Amino acid sequence: MVAIRNLSFHYKAKNPLFTNLSLQLECGHIYGLLGKNGAGKSTLLKNITGLVYPTKGSCLVNGLDVSKRPVAALADIYFLPEEIYVPSLSARVMASRTGSFYPKFNPQQFEEYLKTLDVDPLAKMDNLSFGQQKKAMIAFGLATNTGLLIMDEPTNGLDIPSKTQFRKLIASVLTDDRCIVISTHQVRDLDSLIDSILVLNDKHIVVNNSIDEVASRLSFGVVADTNGLEVLYEEENVKGKSVITPNKDGRYNKIDLEMFFNAVTGGNKQLLEILKTK
Repeated sequence: MVAIRNLSFHYKAKNPLFTNLSLQLECGHIYGLLGKNGAGKSTLLKNITGLVYPTKGSCLVNGLDVSKRPVAALADIYFLPEEIYVPSLSARVMASRTGSFYPKFNPQQFEEYLKTLDVDPLAKMDNLSFGQQKKAMIAFGLATNTGLLIMDEPTNGLDIPSKTQFRKLIASVLTDDRCIVISTHQVRDLDSLIDSILVLNDKHIVVNNSIDEVASRLSFGVVADTNGLEVLYEEENVKGKSVITPNKDGRYNKIDLEMFFNAVTGGNKQLLEILKTK
């Protein structure tokens, strides 16, 4: 689906955001793209969607170079940016005018998604709150049925019930011929949703593993005392210490995604080496 090869990019020549970054994304997966603010997550997504162009390397979607903005590629990509613009139209009219750009757009699904997310299809979108605007554009993105669906900080502006509905909808639209990428710094919003983790740190993708791979190689838990444990990373909490240790018996355990993110972006080399082991 997506093949990024030796991609380098910079806004300023002396401050590259990426250097020789390579990444392969496949259909049938929901990827969570994590990284600190300023790490370049949004810019990476814009490279994938052809909105900015690499200074070196390439980004292909279904074998097509998106930097050349071929219609065949763009018609199968929907990108929801963090900052959205909405017209002075109702969601229903907006969809009737722009849905035709996406060959698989389904207006009935759009109406169903709006109802699920509690958005009035007849209200002018620029009169809605930011959260309601965001939900309307999420509904539109889902209804495009594009093979590649990319969302940058989609849960910004959503209340807790809306975040729950968002997770349910995303899980429901994944198919074997669809690839979904969700970028966020609100790590907990991706709990129980993504099946693969990407972490962008220090100009490179330092983690590209499935949830199952991480859970089979690392153990997450809370202990009162770390004596005798091979601790890779630890954080204080009210019950003692939250720890990450090597999972030596391969027994599945639930990942603490926020702690994992903190460990990785803190440069924990031993943990990263364990994840690279085949």
